[in-house]
Amino acid sequence: MRDSVASLLHVEGLTVRYGAGPVVHGVSFSMAPETVGALLGANGAGKSSTLRAIAGLEPAQGSVRFQGEDISSLSAAERFRAGIVYVPEGRAIVADLSVSENLTLGGYFFDSATRDRRRRMVLDFFPEIANRLHSPAGLLSGGEQQMLAIGRGLMSAPKLILLDEPSLGLAPLLVARVYERLALIRKEQGLAALLVEQSFHAAAKLASRAWVMRHGHVVGELDAQALGSREGRQRAIDAYLGARQEDAALAV
Repeated sequence: MRDSVASLLHVEGLTVRYGAGPVVHGVSFSMAPETVGALLGANGAGKSSTLRAIAGLEPAQGSVRFQGEDISSLSAAERFRAGIVYVPEGRAIVADLSVSENLTLGGYFFDSATRDRRRRMVLDFFPEIANRLHSPAGLLSGGEQQMLAIGRGLMSAPKLILLDEPSLGLAPLLVARVYERLALIRKEQGLAALLVEQSFHAAAKLASRAWVMRHGHVVGELDAQALGSREGRQRAIDAYLGARQEDAALAV
């Protein structure tokens, strides 16, 4: 495990409970600044619960450190102010508001000049929505709505963006386009991202490290080389299925 002081994000022993039992069991991992990590696994693996707990949206035990500071006791709003932005599954844009108004919501605490500058930056990354600024967000296509949701998150100038199933419901061509833009944003903005994905192929396009989850446990860890290899893909599948877990748990 990397030193938590040198990490942008350090999660230790994270446990999330719903009702009688835990759905996330003592998850631990670290991310360096300006990197992309992924939580991989099937439905019900605990990926989204882990992401929401990091964002402060789920009560959790264990510790979350961000930029060397313990933020475990901070509210979701305080974590947002610290630079952690969560983009939920299903986008959760405000359908009745315009594209421009949705972007304004993302940077509401900035002065107008800063908001305008951030908006121009977002629209440079996502030109598909640049000509739809005054259209109701609910009329956008699924891919455009995903771009708007990510753009709204970028409006607050985050240091870490948490993306819950960004490829969900999108055609393969749109998935490739969204991930292409995310790669460009990471490069140009120095932004770190942690994404939840069921799709190994989608995650491998962007992530430099991934953690495979099953039944609330981290059962495997893959570095960039493993993410790009057939063997790494097979080990991830084995971890998904619970097979050969002693082989799937990669110490990289």
